[in-house]
Amino acid sequence: MITLERRANKFIVDSAVFVIDKLYEGRDYPRFYALETIARVPYFSFLSVLHLYESFGWWRRADYLKVHFAETMNEYHHLLIMEAMGGADSFKDRFFAQHVAVVYFWVAVLIYMVSPRMAYNLSEQVEEHAYATYDDFLKRKGEELKQTPACGVAVSYFQLGDLYLFDEFQTNVYEGLNKATNEEIRRPKIKNMYDVIENVRNDELEHVKTMSFCQKPGNLLRANSSVRAQKKAQEICDSISENDTAQECDLIIASGQDLEGERSCEGVLDCVVKGFEERTIGSNNNNNNNNNNSSSNGSSSSGTNNANNKVVSNSVVEKREDKKKA
Repeated sequence: MITLERRANKFIVDSAVFVIDKLYEGRDYPRFYALETIARVPYFSFLSVLHLYESFGWWRRADYLKVHFAETMNEYHHLLIMEAMGGADSFKDRFFAQHVAVVYFWVAVLIYMVSPRMAYNLSEQVEEHAYATYDDFLKRKGEELKQTPACGVAVSYFQLGDLYLFDEFQTNVYEGLNKATNEEIRRPKIKNMYDVIENVRNDELEHVKTMSFCQKPGNLLRANSSVRAQKKAQEICDSISENDTAQECDLIIASGQDLEGERSCEGVLDCVVKGFEERTIGSNNNNNNNNNNSSSNGSSSSGTNNANNKVVSNSVVEKREDKKKA
């Protein structure tokens, strides 16, 4: 199933890349504008479905909402950068990218509802293409970019703005609580357009890592702020007196994700498969129990019959001995 999903996603991405390559050949910034317009759409889809599930009370994932929203805002600023560099000057470029984005939104919604794993893999492949595209651009136009001043929106986003949401999608938290330290917080330095494109490329790599992480069974996506809060709460709990431990440890539990909102399956397809497996396992267990009970009853019957045979045999022997005495 996983192989089929990935092959289908690869076909979708390769087809889209073929069309984009033809339409935007030799026009880098319009191509980047289209790429950023389309690449941010899946996060809107994920948020919509997650809000729907939470509204129905099925399960909640606050950290998923937080991280995906942070990724959306990151892609939004990439889009602003490409617009500032003239990527959206042409009406036909805007028309194509925006209408593809609308279609992609509903496709991603349907896929995410059926199989989140497949939706995350599709987004991962899109982000991998974005990373490769920017990396190739840096290699081709590196010297030219180093001579080009950075656009104001890039400087504002990467250096002057509030980087709270920027920090939320950084993947160092997945390597453990100790990795989320102040020393390892990513802080871009922007001097020219080479630095801008390099950091945009690195952002895409962070998205690739996040999408890959979300596909692994049993993983729980955590926002940086949640990990840091839980780590800080643990430190407080360890340092307080025994009388207040229960209260502080309750705060630690509250800082984590709501356990009551845990989902046992992901998407319609996964729920159907797991439901079938659970029924199959339950049926097999019942059959095994019935067989064991039958075996036990059979053993008891055999034991009873053997005992009866022994009683009969003993009675016959006793009668024969009585005849001999007589």
